[in-house]
Amino acid sequence: MTATRIELLINQRDAPGASYLDVIDPGRTADVVGQVAQANAAQVDEAVQAAHAAFHGWSRTPLSERIALLKTAADLLDAEGPQVAELMALESGMLIGTNKAEVGMAANIVRDNADLATDFLQPYQVEDANSWVSVEKRPMGVIAGIVSWNAPVILTMRKLAPALVCGNTIVIKPSPTAAMGISLLLKKMAALFPPGVINVVHGGAEVGNALTTHPLVRKVSFTGGGKVASSIMRAAAKSMKDVQFELGGNDPAIVLDDADLDDLMPKLVGGIFRRSGQFCFAVKRVYVPEALYDTFFERLCAEVNKFKVGHPLNPQATFGPMNNPAQWQFIQDLIARTRAAGAEVIELGEVLDPASWNDGYYLRPAVVKHADPDLEVVLTEQFGPVIPVVAYRSEDDVIRMANQTELGLGSSVWSRDTTRALAVARQLEAGMTFINQAGTSRLGQKNIPFGGVKQSGIGRESSVVGLAEYVEYHGINVHK
Repeated sequence: MTATRIELLINQRDAPGASYLDVIDPGRTADVVGQVAQANAAQVDEAVQAAHAAFHGWSRTPLSERIALLKTAADLLDAEGPQVAELMALESGMLIGTNKAEVGMAANIVRDNADLATDFLQPYQVEDANSWVSVEKRPMGVIAGIVSWNAPVILTMRKLAPALVCGNTIVIKPSPTAAMGISLLLKKMAALFPPGVINVVHGGAEVGNALTTHPLVRKVSFTGGGKVASSIMRAAAKSMKDVQFELGGNDPAIVLDDADLDDLMPKLVGGIFRRSGQFCFAVKRVYVPEALYDTFFERLCAEVNKFKVGHPLNPQATFGPMNNPAQWQFIQDLIARTRAAGAEVIELGEVLDPASWNDGYYLRPAVVKHADPDLEVVLTEQFGPVIPVVAYRSEDDVIRMANQTELGLGSSVWSRDTTRALAVARQLEAGMTFINQAGTSRLGQKNIPFGGVKQSGIGRESSVVGLAEYVEYHGINVHK
């Protein structure tokens, strides 16, 4: 595959970078997939100025036209997604099938926001004998969207779609290790809209800081880690910018003693190891009743052992490499510390090409047996392919352990008895709980506010609650 060069996108025009970053195939690190233009502070300013200039006209574009353009953009994603799936696999390490599915899900996110906008953006009006009140929703201005590398198209559309349909303009900064596919899609999408409505800049911390401190940026929406979010929050505070953060989770899966293991096992394993464990609401720890533990663990290992680890373009592969060397090394070190603490870590799965194992950031999926609830691997968000399985004695005991964290993104409860599962779910300190699954249904994707409590984020994405992140409220009171 010919190496691809990605430029900045400012005011609907390609702009060369101050420098270029080589993008490496994480499954074959000797291969350079392409180069991505790196912006400087002046180019960030140019992108924000373009978005600011476009805001006046775009915010006054009739809502029906904005909705129609968003739906056209969703159709474009469906049409163009398969064309960039291979490039996305090469730059991110995610399986090519995963990337194709991601773009389809992202298109649905765009449509969902378009569908919800008409009712949401209507003013709320009340009247009595003395006065009339109208509470109206107005766009904010320029939005800065900063996204992570693990699902770049979905994460971008969760910001772009609600921002644009509400009348804002946006500057997107993709992750340096997954910028190519999403940038190509954004360039095609931007051509549907007036110049300056969608802009894309690339770079590291310097570019992020220039974007989050720019005086014309009204809101920063960030998906990523807590440390970066803290620095963004400090920077945004200087000009009182609004922020929305979707951060990590240490999501517990609670298996009750009446769970259907035949139905549960493939769903749970997918919820743990999809994207090689590199997604925010992956199951990070599993709690199993003591009496069920041995049976459960044996069946879990048998299911995990079905994975075939290989290059993301290998049609036989069901498990790809880690995205970057830092995360690859972190997981190896975490496993080493877990073993040093006395825990048994079992590595599973078939290696498809042993001769090229050391050519990429490959790890086999790993399961920690009889994990002590206070082990680092239990208390830490791994963001990779290692899962601790913890035994518990009572529901009160497992609820206490599940809530013993400063993270609270997702969670799941597994039981044949929905009433019982709901009773447990309502005691969990999390933004979302899934019953007998490890993720949202199609209905949930449209209607559940996606996000977490505690240090898992601020604000929400998706649903009408996600739309509300991108408006200001203006109250008008007419006195009779």
